[in-house]
Amino acid sequence: MPIYEYKAFASGGAVQSGVIDADTPREARTKLRRINLLVSDLRERGGGGRVTAGSKKSLPGIGNLFARLRQQRRQSSTPSMRNLEILTATTRQMGTLLSSGIPLAETLKAMIEQAEERSTETMFREIRERINSGSSLADALAEHPYMFGELYVNMVRAGEATGNVDVVLRRLADYLQAQRALRRKVVSALTYPVMMIGIGLIVISILMTVVVPKISGMLTDMGQTLPAPTRILILVSDLFKDYWWVGCLFIAFVSFVFERIYRGSDKGRLFIDKNMLRVPIIGELLRKQAVSRFTRTLSTLLQSGVPAVQSLEITRTVVGNRVIADATDHIRTRILEGTDIATPLKQTNAFPAIVGYMVSVGEQSGELEQMLDRISLAYDDEVDIATERMTSVLEPIMIVFLAIVVGYIVVSIVLPILEIGNFGK
Repeated sequence: MPIYEYKAFASGGAVQSGVIDADTPREARTKLRRINLLVSDLRERGGGGRVTAGSKKSLPGIGNLFARLRQQRRQSSTPSMRNLEILTATTRQMGTLLSSGIPLAETLKAMIEQAEERSTETMFREIRERINSGSSLADALAEHPYMFGELYVNMVRAGEATGNVDVVLRRLADYLQAQRALRRKVVSALTYPVMMIGIGLIVISILMTVVVPKISGMLTDMGQTLPAPTRILILVSDLFKDYWWVGCLFIAFVSFVFERIYRGSDKGRLFIDKNMLRVPIIGELLRKQAVSRFTRTLSTLLQSGVPAVQSLEITRTVVGNRVIADATDHIRTRILEGTDIATPLKQTNAFPAIVGYMVSVGEQSGELEQMLDRISLAYDDEVDIATERMTSVLEPIMIVFLAIVVGYIVVSIVLPILEIGNFGK
């Protein structure tokens, strides 16, 4: 059902604005007249046309096309860091309000009133409109896939079926907060090395394009035969200064090919993810991050009442690594054949042996969800250790590399100056 944004005059002459769902603009005006609002402007949300008080229908135009493209992009994208932050806060607030006995409609009204961004406010208004028209909370959330993913919607649907929506929302908030913390750990671990590489490239670029050409020009004017290291440095500097655009094109081409292989081909993504796990230090960090995400997601879904097969299907989409995702799909297939989770998990060889052993113990004791929680917490600690180890190893490597490059440049410049001094004696 379309959503319309409106501006209208109330009985006292005050101007009001908001959103309302209706099959047609005429029905939207009828609904607004029932609550004593006289429409002055009516616009279908997501479209470029506007229905004013005297018009019959909106005219299609190029704005409609761009609006549809924007909507498709929003629906196909995964939550950004900012969306994840907003989602975590609002989920916890909703869970707290519902657990306090406040009705869902009033809870959503509170979320609308305290929304800090206009887009968030509009989203909750649309959700509230859908619920007031008889839709379930899960179905209303599913209308906004760019914010509420498959995992979120299915957990809410399971909570509605069991009457524990507030519990599910609090559990979801804990899950989202843990995911944010895990992502921050990895990002913070990679920030320092990336900054050092960036600063090193800037320093080397300045030396090769500004400093070296000036000094090499002075040395060449003296007519002295230059040492081999200096000649090599001048050659590299000339190439760097005259053909830097070739390097930029090469980097762009490699990035494009990598993106096409990774995004456009299942085999290509599997090949890249499999080899990334084999990279020393970094591969260890990526595997532990994927295992933590797998166990935490599966535990959260199972505790919320989502069936095991469906839980594994959802978990497959959020682990972030094709090797672990294929292993999850294999476990799901074997469960459909009647086996347990631990046996196919061990057979995949994608998970550390200790994970299979702990999952087996959890199944035998009837505490699988709690055991998965313990595994995820343990691997969160492992991620901390792996990030510290990666930083401690990469830092001296990059320092030594930059020292060698800068040292070579300095030596190549100083050598001919020393030779000139010796020649003068």
